[in-house]
Amino acid sequence: MEGEGVKGLGCQKIMDGNASSNENGVEEKTVPSCCLKAISCLPEEDAKCHSTVVSGWFSEPPHLRSGKRGKALYFNNPMWPGEAHSLKVEKVLFKDKSDYQEVLVFESATYGKVLVLDGILQLTEKDEFAYQEMIAHLPLCSTPSPKNVLVVGGGDGGVLREISRHSSVEVIDICEIDKMVIDVSKKFFPELGVGFEDPRVHLHIGDAVEFLRKSPEGKYDAIIVDSSDPVGPAQALVEKPFFETLARALKPGGVLCNMAESMWLHTHLIEDMISVCRQTFKNVQYAWSSVPTYPSGVIGFILCSTDGPAVDFKNPINPIEKLDGAMTYKREMKFYNSDMHRAAFALPTFLRREVASLLSSSSS
Repeated sequence: MEGEGVKGLGCQKIMDGNASSNENGVEEKTVPSCCLKAISCLPEEDAKCHSTVVSGWFSEPPHLRSGKRGKALYFNNPMWPGEAHSLKVEKVLFKDKSDYQEVLVFESATYGKVLVLDGILQLTEKDEFAYQEMIAHLPLCSTPSPKNVLVVGGGDGGVLREISRHSSVEVIDICEIDKMVIDVSKKFFPELGVGFEDPRVHLHIGDAVEFLRKSPEGKYDAIIVDSSDPVGPAQALVEKPFFETLARALKPGGVLCNMAESMWLHTHLIEDMISVCRQTFKNVQYAWSSVPTYPSGVIGFILCSTDGPAVDFKNPINPIEKLDGAMTYKREMKFYNSDMHRAAFALPTFLRREVASLLSSSSS
């Protein structure tokens, strides 16, 4: 991006007037160290390692740089059209196709190893804990002494790792449809795959809908749905019949935490999910967390509870800090704490306005 392409993109330190003068009194703009690395690097013209991976922070058609028409380097996804977040690929470590999806692992320049499913980034070593810790502890710290917990999806093992911090939990069932994701995680992401080593974990390979249909009514204190984005086959996981099946499997006053997209990109989906959940659950709330490598940098969670003992999601009744050894079990916690728990339910004004009518009749 040269010439006119970088107009207005100067370093803030230079733009703020931090310049020096030479011996002749002529002002010279000193290039700060924060820019030296960027200046020394040139964007790559082509994706040389894998068709759905483009190196560089910004992906643009080559003709914008060379003046010549060429193949555009955009890889569009219907969930977030017109934008992309690129990570520089150092080396592809694994690439194969399971019965359900393409599985890719690569070493990135700045985020460690990265897991990608069907071209969609699932996690990176650098920021995975922001998602795993929040989706697990928001529900588990909202219910006293959970004993039976189900994870739907979550084949990387990160949610299992977090659930295992709760000593009250006696059984952790996980239903993951794709065994390849589990095997890849154990090999390339041992800090997540360690979740499968807990003796309380019972692994079920198969379809979650079918698994839940066969589960006894009222078996679980908590269910955590760590699913893919709601496109294609995963669309069924955000529809009313699935939520009714989840509610049936929960005990009275049981809690559900479901991944619920980005407030910046998918407000309409969030509204739809809240509407569906309110038809099935007594209490429905929305929370969110910051995850830099997810589209728009944030991800949301819908938390629900069934009829029974009241659940106050916004104030942890089972604080992680008071659970013996929980903060350091397997791996020291890096993101979640009780203050982050409460803050996760503070909604920006625009989102509050759009979902207020949906949440207003739910218990606080």
